Amino acid sequence: MHKRRAADLAQHRVEELRDSYGPPTQHRWTPRQSHTYETAVRAWRDLDRDARTAMTDYVKEGGQSRHKIEASVRKAVRDGDRDA
Repeated sequence: MHKRRAADLAQHRVEELRDSYGPPTQHRWTPRQSHTYETAVRAWRDLDRDARTAMTDYVKEGGQSRHKIEASVRKAVRDGDRDA
């Protein structure tokens, strides 16, 4: 759950940057903005990959439905449940 939360927060950061800077195809970003955005996207991609890998491993170990586990993790992240 912690990995999913981190990935979701990283995605939110990317979206904030995109909203702040404007679409790269319509606005000219500074080199610093480009670097900041690219770094945030890489972090999101890496965190999301780690969360998906952890989910896959957990599903393999537990033998439960991936759909049900993902739904419960998403709900716990959304609700801020630290004990899930």
